[in-house]
Amino acid sequence: MVKLSDLRTADEIHEQDMRDLDYRREYERTRLANDVAIKVIQYRTTHNLSQAALAKMVGMRQPNIARLESGDHEPSVATLARLADALGLDFSVDIKRGGVKLRSPARSTGEGEPERKRA
Repeated sequence: MVKLSDLRTADEIHEQDMRDLDYRREYERTRLANDVAIKVIQYRTTHNLSQAALAKMVGMRQPNIARLESGDHEPSVATLARLADALGLDFSVDIKRGGVKLRSPARSTGEGEPERKRA
């Protein structure tokens, strides 16, 4: 049986995976959608809201919230503005050569940050 101390953290696994060029490209391509998804999920769970309740706050339908939370689809600037206005969160983006990313992604703020799990 493997000892807990022998397991690598998610950060260690991610660091190793980032050395793979294909993985890195996909990570960068989906980074904005994933960061928005994490931020929305953290807000919703911290405030004990269902997807339907959050959707009502934002003026969307529940399937739109589910789609945002999946992290599979990059949200539009209009959607980010709508989320920022309704939730009081910062969804500022940096657009630079090489990609688009949230200026302050949820996992970097420390607020409501989920515990890092070992894999």
